[in-house]
Amino acid sequence: MQDPHFDPHAATSAYAYPLLIKQLLHTPLAQAPDQEIVYRGELRHSYRMLAERVARLANGLGGLGAKHGTTVAMMDWDSHRYLECYFAVPMMGAVLQSVNVRLSQDEILYTLNHAGAEILIVHADFLPVVDAIRERLETVRTFIWIDERDRVIPEHGIAFAHEYEAMLAAAAPVREFPDFDEHTRATTFYTTGTTGRPKGVYFSHRQLVLHTIAGMAALASPASGQRFHRGDVYMPLTPMFHVHAWGMPYIATMLGVKQVYPGRYVPRNIVRLIEEEGVTFSHCVGTILHMLLTCPDAEAVDLRRWKVVIGGGALTEGLARSALRRGIDVFSGYGMSESGPLLSLAQLPPDAHALDPDEQVRLRCMTGRAVPLVDLRVVHDGMREAPRDGRTCGEIVVRAPWLTQGYLKNRDASAALWEDGALHTQDIGHVDTSGYLCITDRAKDVIKSGGEWVSSLEIESFISQLPGVAEVAVIGVSDQKWGERPLALVVKEAECATPVTEEVIVRYLRGVAETGRISRYAVPRDVRFVDAISKTSVGKIDKKLLRTRFADPRADGV
Repeated sequence: MQDPHFDPHAATSAYAYPLLIKQLLHTPLAQAPDQEIVYRGELRHSYRMLAERVARLANGLGGLGAKHGTTVAMMDWDSHRYLECYFAVPMMGAVLQSVNVRLSQDEILYTLNHAGAEILIVHADFLPVVDAIRERLETVRTFIWIDERDRVIPEHGIAFAHEYEAMLAAAAPVREFPDFDEHTRATTFYTTGTTGRPKGVYFSHRQLVLHTIAGMAALASPASGQRFHRGDVYMPLTPMFHVHAWGMPYIATMLGVKQVYPGRYVPRNIVRLIEEEGVTFSHCVGTILHMLLTCPDAEAVDLRRWKVVIGGGALTEGLARSALRRGIDVFSGYGMSESGPLLSLAQLPPDAHALDPDEQVRLRCMTGRAVPLVDLRVVHDGMREAPRDGRTCGEIVVRAPWLTQGYLKNRDASAALWEDGALHTQDIGHVDTSGYLCITDRAKDVIKSGGEWVSSLEIESFISQLPGVAEVAVIGVSDQKWGERPLALVVKEAECATPVTEEVIVRYLRGVAETGRISRYAVPRDVRFVDAISKTSVGKIDKKLLRTRFADPRADGV
């Protein structure tokens, strides 16, 4: 049967443009070929050189047997090399596995075996991990060494095929990257936000290109502020192994902006790069921004041109106010590993200048409005959409053209993720009449006290605004009378004229409850002062671990 959309007059030579990652390089190479890509302030490449190095990397990997469908795994710090892998590996039709180097040895072993990685590129700093697991690696057959010091392959039990730079130097500087199906898998990585083994999340070329275009449109749309444009200088502070560094390196490359890669995260080095390289746009979890704001080296640095997206957890009003006092244009972004990740951004409306400062802070800390092409709904009672009244809560479900279609080799988990034809985030929230989403909690983190649902994120935001509070996490602990009661874990500021106390925190929250902004059940039963709060491998507060450690009310440590 003839296709009803067939046009017999169409040109037989018309090019059916596939959405492949290689297409993201057309614009920067045409418009900004001499723009800089900087590594640690020590090494500088142009975009023209990026294209050459991408070709050399693909040719070098091809010489080692990599082909369409081969999985190439990467273990490196945030670097120009990682950016090269973002392009070269998928452009040859292979799959890039970005390895979470902060996982345990056994978890790293599991992810490499589960993904079927055949080639492993490994930085010298991670050699002890690879050495410890190499006898149990099931599919890795080729190792490539990265050494930034002498670039000499050591005498070692691992037979390295090449040193990274030597391999590129020996490879041809040009390569014709062919077209292929845009639905071809481009990347795989593993998410660890749930119980059990890490789950493999994967994305196609088409999905990553559409995510790039939509993210670029969303970030360019505000009238002023909370923007990313061609005049910016970009530096990621989200690990490149984590959800493609939120997809921002692809956006930055397509725009042809100056890019700065910091290597290993060392606060004083990051602050130095912000100042010396003129960094104007970054993204990170809140703990990283807090770390930088409290770094002594940052005290004399002008941060007024810096725009920072906070994701991976709530942006508390306390942290937002601290950043705004330094002139940082800080705002929230929302997504998850399974969503590629971008779903919404908390950008201010065009008339924001007329809003009072407190309302501006509130909007910056919300989860934000859905970016273009994202169908985001709050549902309850069997997928029935909740009213957009800014009060009625439910689970956030989404549809977008770049969401992962499932978990690698895990049919049951994939079916649960996509139950009823929408991706279930397991986040609880509400949407107001202007389309602003506010997440009130993760489904598993909501506290049920006295028959009412209590938001741990809301309590954290209030506590974070008190002088003397450096960090805070709120979890639910068992209570015989009320079922659960909130427990606040607080890290004090190292230097504060008036140290915060339990009495101050509880009295303040009781006052908030009296105004009706929170329930009286939201006032914590206890406040515990701790030296540090446990984090996951990507810097989020690890509430699962905290709930385990503080299940016993006599527990005294994190």
